[in-house]
Amino acid sequence: MYLALPKFRVVTLAMALSASLTGGASAATSPETSATTSVRPTSPPLIWPDRLSLSQANELAATRNWDLLAARADVDTAVAQQLIAREFPNPTFGLAISKIEADSHPAHTLVGNGVFDRSYDTIASFNQLLEVGGKRTARKASAAAGLAAARARWADARRQLNLAITRSYVGILLAEESATILTDSAKALRREAELAATRLQAGDISTAERTQIEISASRLELDARTATTTAATARYQLSVLLAAPVTSARPLLTDPLTNLLERVTTASDSDRGTSSLRPDVVAALADVQRAGAELKLAHAQRIPDPTVQAQYEHQPADQPHTVGFGVSLPLPLWNRNRGGIAAARSAQVGAELNLHKIEAQAAAEVAVAELELRNAQVRREEFATRLVPQSASVRQTITFAYEKGGASLLDLLTAQRNDNELRLSAVQAAADAVIAAAALSAARWVSP
Repeated sequence: MYLALPKFRVVTLAMALSASLTGGASAATSPETSATTSVRPTSPPLIWPDRLSLSQANELAATRNWDLLAARADVDTAVAQQLIAREFPNPTFGLAISKIEADSHPAHTLVGNGVFDRSYDTIASFNQLLEVGGKRTARKASAAAGLAAARARWADARRQLNLAITRSYVGILLAEESATILTDSAKALRREAELAATRLQAGDISTAERTQIEISASRLELDARTATTTAATARYQLSVLLAAPVTSARPLLTDPLTNLLERVTTASDSDRGTSSLRPDVVAALADVQRAGAELKLAHAQRIPDPTVQAQYEHQPADQPHTVGFGVSLPLPLWNRNRGGIAAARSAQVGAELNLHKIEAQAAAEVAVAELELRNAQVRREEFATRLVPQSASVRQTITFAYEKGGASLLDLLTAQRNDNELRLSAVQAAADAVIAAAALSAARWVSP
């Protein structure tokens, strides 16, 4: 481009090519990056199996649960950040062609008029930023700690998901068992009402007594309906955990409470997990390590990074070939990164406090789970071996006596109500024992 001025002409052509450090700069040919940045396909709709065990539910949730998939995506992001931390900053190439001359000077040499022979000032430069002071090492350490934390949080999400699956699965069993107990009790009272009709005709009982029996039976039927609704609600909750469509499908749960109770045993000291190895503790520890690396990086930012330069200049005919080398760096006069260092130090203190809190929570969860398991086992044993059999015997005796006219209606209804409450409490104690055992395994991080 020529710009006419009163005394001279200026011919200038400039071109600069530059690139900065980005995650996609070298990821195009990296198999690891392509694997981590690929879009995961959506899981196909789940077709409910006819039979579903607790272990099958855990396996399905491990591949379909949305929270677990989100935690896995965080791991992929941490892998990408680690790739970024390993990369070097890209160099910068510059090319400039300029000419400043008086109008009377020719734009060519005496021997020819070729472009390379003209008296243009051509400068080609190559610049490379060099990171010094341990910045790259600290950045890589921070990314590695971030990846460890992401993987630990994925494992912790799996740990909590297993416990949630167990709670939901046992909740279905508890509600269905409760509905069965209430339905059986209602049927028993309906039979008593039929017998009461015969006694009413004989004048042994009053109409009010028969009506009370029917009312009690109807109440038990309503309670059974409520328990059935609770079971359906628990099944919907299980559908959400499995990322399955909410349908009316009702697969048969193949692990009844009696089978799950066989797995409930007090773990010996040799079988105990170590709470310090729990994934949430590992994640908190990785956060502390990452905060330490970030603090080192903040201190390293005070050291200026030099930029080395190599330059070639061509300006015929007086300076046909000139080669130069140089270096430039910012002067740390006004900014010593004090704010960045203070922020990084504060983040490190916060990470250390969070680690101590999570360690204390993990220890408390183990202690609480042990107490709850022991209490649930004692309650279940007391209900199963003494209270429920005794209550059933009393109910049968009073029912027989009532049918023969040797017991009052109040005695019959009281015995029936007490028996229902004890049977329901026994089932609740069994469910509590299973859930407490699962909670203890999760607190100790004992893999299922």
